[in-house]
Amino acid sequence: MSNEIIIKQNLKVKAKFESYPIEIRKKMDALKALILETASEIETITEIEETLKWGEPSYISKKGSTIRMDWKTKMPNQYAMYFNCNTSLVETFKTVYGSLFKYVKNRAIVFSLEDKIPHKELKDCIAMALQYHTLKNKPFLGK
Repeated sequence: MSNEIIIKQNLKVKAKFESYPIEIRKKMDALKALILETASEIETITEIEETLKWGEPSYISKKGSTIRMDWKTKMPNQYAMYFNCNTSLVETFKTVYGSLFKYVKNRAIVFSLEDKIPHKELKDCIAMALQYHTLKNKPFLGK
């Protein structure tokens, strides 16, 4: 079931998306769509703020932890979804999903350009981040 959510959009994020090469833009658009779709399926989320943090497209809900994403020219064959390294999010993802994802320490899930994204599992990770402050004291963040 989907809720109607308010998306506070930011023109700087739109410009950032437009700066990506077309094949990367499609990947980033898909991640953004997954974040917004996941948010709309969580009844307690009524609003998502889109912004740039550290020059990266970022999304946050009122009771959540920021989700950032980006592609960098120095690593042209990969893109990533970043999570606050001061949370237990990535450690929980590793515990729950093991080697399904590639991780960078306790801060990111990294995708190769040719990876097939496991949508259901990534949506679970996104949902944990979007609700982090209500889940942080639960085992496996409610998973």
